[in-house]
Amino acid sequence: MNKELITIINKELAIELPEKISLDELKKDLSIFINQLIQRDFHSLVALLYRIDISEPKLKQLLDQMDENAGDIIAVMIIERELEKLQSRKEHNQKDGSVSEEEKW
Repeated sequence: MNKELITIINKELAIELPEKISLDELKKDLSIFINQLIQRDFHSLVALLYRIDISEPKLKQLLDQMDENAGDIIAVMIIERELEKLQSRKEHNQKDGSVSEEEKW
């Protein structure tokens, strides 16, 4: 499992997942955390999803179509979104590496 992904998820969600965790364990732990938020602090969950930039229309569509636990669906969406952001940052950093310091200003 990507250590960078775990670090970002821990920071974004203000939780402490172990750095060495499988993808299945990550999904399971996130699902439990999310289900607790659904039951105890839904407002915080909504704010969290907004901050992470989870697509509301996509989330609604998946929740309507799937018979899975809502926590499982949201956990997968969080993992996918954080992976997208990591990839985007890597691509952006590679592009920045090819630009001179003068051109960056």
